[in-house]
Amino acid sequence: MKPLSSLFGRSPFGPLVEHAKKVSSCVQLVRPMAEALIAGEYHKMEELQNRISKTEHEADLIKNGIREHLPKQFFLAVSQRDLLHFLHQQDEIADAAEDFAVILTFREMKLHPKMVEMYREFLDKVLATCEQTVSATEELGLLLEASFGGPEADKVLEIIDDVSRKEWEADRLQRKLIKKMFTLEDELGPVNIMILSESFKALDALADASENTANNLRLMILKG
Repeated sequence: MKPLSSLFGRSPFGPLVEHAKKVSSCVQLVRPMAEALIAGEYHKMEELQNRISKTEHEADLIKNGIREHLPKQFFLAVSQRDLLHFLHQQDEIADAAEDFAVILTFREMKLHPKMVEMYREFLDKVLATCEQTVSATEELGLLLEASFGGPEADKVLEIIDDVSRKEWEADRLQRKLIKKMFTLEDELGPVNIMILSESFKALDALADASENTANNLRLMILKG
């Protein structure tokens, strides 16, 4: 991890991208965590949960650094309020990834084989939503150069529209997965159903936070 002091110059946009990259590192550990659940590899889940929590903490350090070092007399292309709200939403992505990991370590369990295909489909859509949001955030430097307008802004707005579509699709897949889970109620038992339900909510929160982050970026572009 870079020293915090090296991240801050006259503009907060570089650190915002660094924060996005750290959030992305959290998200990249979600798939291995889910695959460990499918395989019933509890010890691997514990190891991954520790890695996600550590990475989420590193994202928090960058977030706090941005808040502390945000220049009060800097002529930003967007308002400080909008920028800080965007940062908060982006950080919620890492928080949701950590919540997902923590929930899965509450109890040794393995995903029912009849749920695996649908679960992976839901997971793929959630992670695709996150990846698109990070892709949009990484354009912040170019957006700043373009004063949040022109072809660069149009490109990012198209990415944001795709984020919204993917989040909507993730919601639909979550509902299908929950219905499938309850058809297996007798085999899973009430405790496993409760934990799985909470883990599905955390994955859905991951997609929601990604969409919220993207929508905050949209607002900054439209105001610009």
